[in-house]
Amino acid sequence: MAPEQTSPEENIPPQDGGQPEGVDHRCGYVALIGKPNVGKSTLLNALMGQKLSIVTHRPQTTRRRVLGILSGDDHQVILLDTPGIIEPRYGLQKAMMNDVRTSTSDADLLVFMADATRDNVDDLSLKYVGDRPAILVLNKIDKIRQEDVLPLVSAYMEAHAFDEVIPISALKGKNVDVVLQSVLKRLPSSPAFYPKEMISEQPERFFVAEIIREKIFKLYRQEIPYSTQVDIVSWEEREGDKDLIHAEVIVERDSQKGILIGKGGKALKKIGTFAREDIEGFIDRPIFLKLHVKVRNDWRNSESHLRSFGFTT
Repeated sequence: MAPEQTSPEENIPPQDGGQPEGVDHRCGYVALIGKPNVGKSTLLNALMGQKLSIVTHRPQTTRRRVLGILSGDDHQVILLDTPGIIEPRYGLQKAMMNDVRTSTSDADLLVFMADATRDNVDDLSLKYVGDRPAILVLNKIDKIRQEDVLPLVSAYMEAHAFDEVIPISALKGKNVDVVLQSVLKRLPSSPAFYPKEMISEQPERFFVAEIIREKIFKLYRQEIPYSTQVDIVSWEEREGDKDLIHAEVIVERDSQKGILIGKGGKALKKIGTFAREDIEGFIDRPIFLKLHVKVRNDWRNSESHLRSFGFTT
């Protein structure tokens, strides 16, 4: 007689959460991993119902993991949006991959994201899964016919025994609720780790710097965005007046500084105008944003510079 088939959730062992009888509160860390541009940040924002991770069409936009805390009456999901997995070529990229490794080791569950429009398995990213519990999320399903994705599903399941496969469109919100329900079923029974009103443990400064960097990615092509880092130097809350935020935009060469400033400072002013609008929307109060550009030669390969910007080398 053939063995009885069970669904993935039926195979989950009972959890010891110490919860009162009749109460099952789920809490845990969930890392979103995969190649650059597969939609990890878009999924994080969709799950959170607001924008935490910056999103552009350029690969490797996310440099450090972004932590989003999604809470409900019976759950708290700590989401980790990680940098896209690549073969690192210089110091910054090595630090980014260290962030991925830390996130996967911290996580109770991995959400492995892949692009449904690509017909090959992401073997490099699979190396980061190891023996961790993982579900496979195939994004951009709205761009292909459903039957066309079946060979890719088979190839991934042959490469790794994922607990579940979920096709989604993170941009359009399709099946995002299915991902959340799948995650909740697999988290351990546990009280909340953070106050329920928190949405992230990262400070506002982090998100303000990310918004400025996002505008640089959207306004410039080629190497400029990848050679740029944003550092919030000071933030002054002024009673009866706008907050004063002073940010430095770090580049690697004088030529890049000239491009970002532009003739008569017009280019830098444009970055500041676009960033200020989003920053004010994010922190819900008016600001005055001062931007300066500084050169730090080859900062992406400098351990001291990387550490000063918060990267683990």
